[in-house]
Amino acid sequence: MTERTPHSIDPELLDILRCPLTGSRLRHEGDFLVAEVGGLAYPIRDGFPVMLMEEAKLPAGVESLEVLKARHPRRSAT
Repeated sequence: MTERTPHSIDPELLDILRCPLTGSRLRHEGDFLVAEVGGLAYPIRDGFPVMLMEEAKLPAGVESLEVLKARHPRRSAT
């Protein structure tokens, strides 16, 4: 059995998780899951990804979540 650290994520879970803002895949970087599009970094706390945009770390060069939202508008469900 593989030992898990508080910041590890099950590979199967990582495969299905998507960024709530852009819908892009996520990659595991240290204590965060980072969106491939947009670059929001969602924290991992006690082994659980916190997939709230308001809790995510902004990428370099982006001054606010509102700016990032304007750059990556949500797709409408049709």
